[in-house]
Amino acid sequence: MVATKVKICGVNSPAAFDAVVAAGADYLGFVFFPPSPRFVTPAQAARLSALYRGDPARVGLFVDGLDADIAAALSEIRLDVLQVYAGAARCREIKAKFGIPVWRAIGVASPGDLPGTDEGLDGFVIEAKAPAGATRPGGNAAALDVALLESWRSPGFWLLGGGLTPDNVAAAITATGAPGVDVSSGVEISPGMKSPALIEKFVSTARNAARPVG
Repeated sequence: MVATKVKICGVNSPAAFDAVVAAGADYLGFVFFPPSPRFVTPAQAARLSALYRGDPARVGLFVDGLDADIAAALSEIRLDVLQVYAGAARCREIKAKFGIPVWRAIGVASPGDLPGTDEGLDGFVIEAKAPAGATRPGGNAAALDVALLESWRSPGFWLLGGGLTPDNVAAAITATGAPGVDVSSGVEISPGMKSPALIEKFVSTARNAARPVG
């Protein structure tokens, strides 16, 4: 049995940051996308990150991934991974330019949306395609239909995201065998307001739902 990796995304306060560290999550995500209720500026993220200099790894979320936006963030804060909502070619350009691992975030509505190769990238965040009219590509609390993954074999590391909560994450891990899970709104008491208790419960539940190997 291998423990599932856990990412808590949309961290935007000292209380949330402390809770992620205390719970032992593997990844802590900062959202650099203004329409999100979890948005932080690079300077704000840097101040939060300075609260604790060790693990978890810091992940920066970017939509479209403009070079200027990424460069501005990296001028303020060290990021271990860039999570980007963009096409595969654009994600490879970003990886080559900045020399930082890139995860491509993919909204899935049909099996054809799933990646068939590693695309020259370091991983994927797989979630439900954003609902019609949504102002952001992720963080909409929309759960992925896991039946879409039944015949898919991931070509690399991936995290399951979208609609996960402490109450359903164990079942999602069992159903998909996901090596990692990504949560944001599922550990909040209101949009953008993280609950330390829910963060702790989510991480603990995901850890106890260790996935089978093979």
